[in-house]
Amino acid sequence: MTLTTTSPADSAVTQDGDVLVLRISDASKGGALDDASLKSATTALREIARGEREVGAVLLLGAGRNFCAGGNVRDFASAEHRPTFIRALADTFHDFVTALLDADRPVVAGVRGWAAGAGLSIVLHADIAIGGPSTNLRPAYTGIGLSPDGGMTWTLPRTVGAARARDIILTDRVITADEGLAWGILSRLVDDAEIDDTAAEIARTLAAGPRAGLAATRALLSASATATLRDQLAAEAHAISTNSGSAEGVEGVDAFVGKRTPDFAAARER
Repeated sequence: MTLTTTSPADSAVTQDGDVLVLRISDASKGGALDDASLKSATTALREIARGEREVGAVLLLGAGRNFCAGGNVRDFASAEHRPTFIRALADTFHDFVTALLDADRPVVAGVRGWAAGAGLSIVLHADIAIGGPSTNLRPAYTGIGLSPDGGMTWTLPRTVGAARARDIILTDRVITADEGLAWGILSRLVDDAEIDDTAAEIARTLAAGPRAGLAATRALLSASATATLRDQLAAEAHAISTNSGSAEGVEGVDAFVGKRTPDFAAARER
């Protein structure tokens, strides 16, 4: 199914089955981050965390030809008091990032065109990011005399290594799609026309999967960067044994033995 866009305020939050679809940029402003859309997306993510919205995965898409070209610099320039204005924008952005974390669902991004500034920060929070020939990534902060937000100084070193992250951020380096794939920022490259649909299909596949198992796997992957091997082995043993007794875990094993496709959705309802 092809996912289309309309105005940023109206289309920021939609749902495709069990997939929450978020578009937080404004195509009419070159793909700049849209504050109202960001707040709507944050509200929806908080609903997931509170158990008020049934969702198995989150899909991040752009509006128009760019995924997200960063903050609206023209708004920065026209603000009556720039530090106060930009602090409010950063707080709103960081509310979104923490809501994405608290929702505890697999995150897939379809990264078409530019992902710059806040756009790159968002891509770095995706579990799986799909790009194409048009995809370009750029920190874009030092180019306007500012420093990063959205967690970029935390996520990028963990993704590409400390030395490369310093080079990218400090020199405001443009990262091509091929580099993004080689360095682990992007997960796959497809034709530009297939980016959104490929990302949507992956999100739907994840949403149909074992939610407890996926949540445990994501938590293990996140913890692995700072855990010792002994601690990680203990965490893995606890997670796999716990999940083996869950309805989804029982269904997965029984389906494998029975040579049938597991129905995790039905298992969750038992």
